[in-house]
Amino acid sequence: MEKRIINIDPEILGGTLVFYGTRVPIKNLFDYLETGESIDYFLDDFSGVQREQVIKILEMSQSSLKLRQISCMKILLDECFTNQLKPHLVEHEVYRF
Repeated sequence: MEKRIINIDPEILGGTLVFYGTRVPIKNLFDYLETGESIDYFLDDFSGVQREQVIKILEMSQSSLKLRQISCMKILLDECFTNQLKPHLVEHEVYRF
């Protein structure tokens, strides 16, 4: 069974995403990383957070970004393809806008 990483509870910081078993918002990790701080520095400041939790959050974020990039690329390709073929498709009454 996998360890829980994230907790969302209206009783803890109004439902803010926190590291499971803590009151540490996940956003704090990204704030630290954005300012150039290391994971070790973050973990020193928030001793209740486990390294495995941080690594899993970063992996989840990376996967989410990859999916978002793929979705954006698909939308762009669909728009380009449709715009290039639109006049031809309408001519042949295959596709109407």
